[in-house]
Amino acid sequence: MIKINLKSAEKKQTIKGFGTSACWWSQNISDDKTAQEISDLLYSEKGLNLNIYRYNIGGGWDESNCRVLNPWRKCESFLVYNNDNEDENYHGSEYNFEKDKNAYRFMKLCLEKGNIDTVILFANSPHYSFTASGQASGSLIHHTCNLPKSNYKRFAEYFLDITEHFINDSVPVTHISPINEPQWKWGGKHVWQEGCHYEPEEVYEVFRIFAEELEKRKLDVKLYGPESGEIGGLTKEYLKLFLQDDLIMKHLGAFALHSYHADNNTNIRTEFYNSIVKNNRTIRFDMSEWCELPCKNDTKSINGALITARIIGNDLSLLGAESWTSWVAVNQIADNNSSGKDYSDGLLSATNGFHYYYIAKRYYGFAHFAKFIRPGTAVTDIKCTKPDKMSIFTFINKDGSETAVIVNEGKSTDLAFSTESKYCTVYSTTQRKNLQCDYSGCIKNKIHIKEKSITTVILWK
Repeated sequence: MIKINLKSAEKKQTIKGFGTSACWWSQNISDDKTAQEISDLLYSEKGLNLNIYRYNIGGGWDESNCRVLNPWRKCESFLVYNNDNEDENYHGSEYNFEKDKNAYRFMKLCLEKGNIDTVILFANSPHYSFTASGQASGSLIHHTCNLPKSNYKRFAEYFLDITEHFINDSVPVTHISPINEPQWKWGGKHVWQEGCHYEPEEVYEVFRIFAEELEKRKLDVKLYGPESGEIGGLTKEYLKLFLQDDLIMKHLGAFALHSYHADNNTNIRTEFYNSIVKNNRTIRFDMSEWCELPCKNDTKSINGALITARIIGNDLSLLGAESWTSWVAVNQIADNNSSGKDYSDGLLSATNGFHYYYIAKRYYGFAHFAKFIRPGTAVTDIKCTKPDKMSIFTFINKDGSETAVIVNEGKSTDLAFSTESKYCTVYSTTQRKNLQCDYSGCIKNKIHIKEKSITTVILWK
């Protein structure tokens, strides 16, 4: 029997919400019916009820100078580059906001649901015409910044021109993220997507230029990032550089990082929380991107849902994240293996052109948090006993009710709460069922937790 003492729960950070990225797939949805269905699955109350939207400002490409072959791994740009007409002040090229129209239209459709309060514009790379290689897929040499210092200001002006267009078109942009996973090598002989490497000092310099441009334009938009590709490594160095600059800190809305490469490492999260988050209480820390990488569980396996739910819970309770955003909402069906199973990493999986799509099992692992833990909910630190292969995460909702998410990767067991609440509702996901309501009524002496299951329990007085 597992005992969870909610009476002794202490509040930690307050959750700002949950989201996903529209990168690399939303531009491929042209059918209105499909777009409506997927927007409902992600951003309506009958779906995940997400409130954070991450929109990719693509780096674009020149057909004669692009090495990214997969159309799902590159993105149109709103800037139409004209090399023949452009002068030394960058005049000659122009913006065309009909570009990337499917992705833009899908974002608008999601905004109509009325749940989105955070729109983050992010870039995997600067526009290809600003780069040293002339490509948005990185430098021709590994671990070399592809953006010349002479183009830092140009990049900021271009990004904020687009931001202002979005705002003037009633898109409530709250944050801009000019850099994504700066520490990775990006580029070289073999490329597969947009990307740009930055050394820590270069990260700082780019953010400084963006802060200056925000100050100049008096835009009510915050910087977001630098979206470090891991919890450890250079992540603390990025923050150290930011903290030394008052202007960057004035405009920094959240220090965002990705929790890749630490799926089974709780210590790295606890250490980051104790050494960084606890000592910087005025800074918002967000987990802005994760998927199972490498993806070892096929899309229809409960194991994929279990690891997704465990990572979400660990990032909230151990890392101190105030929001949690998955990587792509939809990915291509990856069926190029002898098993016939799909190992794509999205919440949904689709064919090219979206003629067919389906919901991956990990979608429901995400749903156990996103549907029931709303913005304003507090993460708690509880005392409980638990066996191996089980993770328990608890929360106090704004109305005083309580929520517990139990991720059980082992054998079945029973669970009991010590709480002032008198009633509960129980939802569970197993290999055979998805987010099923098992019970609603007076709290019982124990709740049965099935093997390899995710269970959300909502308790109220």
